[in-house]
Amino acid sequence: MPPQTVSPPSSPAPSPSLVKDGDEVVPRIVPVRRTGRWAAAVAVLVLLALALDSVIRNDAFQWDVVLSYFATVPVLRGLWLTLWLTAVVVVLGFVLGALLAVLRLSGNPVLQAVGWGYVWLFRSTPILVQLLFWFNIGALYPQILGVSTVSLLGPVTIAVIGLTLHEAAYAAEVVRGGILSVERGQVEAAQSLGLGPWRRFRRIVLPQAMRSIVPPAGNMLIGTLKGTSIVSIIAVQDLLYSVQLVYHRTYQVIPLLLVATVWYAVVTTLLSIGQRYVERYYARGTAGAR
Repeated sequence: MPPQTVSPPSSPAPSPSLVKDGDEVVPRIVPVRRTGRWAAAVAVLVLLALALDSVIRNDAFQWDVVLSYFATVPVLRGLWLTLWLTAVVVVLGFVLGALLAVLRLSGNPVLQAVGWGYVWLFRSTPILVQLLFWFNIGALYPQILGVSTVSLLGPVTIAVIGLTLHEAAYAAEVVRGGILSVERGQVEAAQSLGLGPWRRFRRIVLPQAMRSIVPPAGNMLIGTLKGTSIVSIIAVQDLLYSVQLVYHRTYQVIPLLLVATVWYAVVTTLLSIGQRYVERYYARGTAGAR
């Protein structure tokens, strides 16, 4: 009888969940199927497409009227006043807010109380009430330093005063929070190097504080731009008041409101882009620089 040969046992077939990597068998990496996520994305895109189609094809929006008034002189004049008012209020508000932040961080309890009281008062009162109060200030003080408040405080001046005082209360908290975000060890290290107070603030504290100040300050800038529309209540001819004057004459309320809406959207978009670049500038060398 011829000798029987025994063949070596064959290796088992690899499991579908395993793959061969050289001489090793490793688990197969299978991407997770996110069916729900894709379904939700498709549903949202469909809803957005339907909403956009309803806005574009709806004749009640009167897009031809919107285009005809979009760059007219009254609208551009109102837009310019809105931009000017926003810039002035933000600059003055942050200057006054920085002073209030210094008062609140002061070691003097009287100065701390004054700073806290200002912030409390102007954050507790609606901006509309403040504007109406300043608009009627002549009833309390008919004259200031011998000058009639009626001729001294016009609508635009009242708008600047009211919005600035309101803005300063919020700016003070933004600046104070930014300064407090700087580690105490940074200041102590600067002191040990013999740097003076102003140089410590300018070279050590301010650059690091700006990382915390810029994001809320940018939001405040955009909020102030939109908030200036409230000055129309005291007949300041900003962007909103300008379109109101037109639709009170033409009765085309919806298209004129759309004109103001589109302009606000354009400006806030540009401000948001600028804010993004400023944030990246001050976030250099940190995890937020992206």
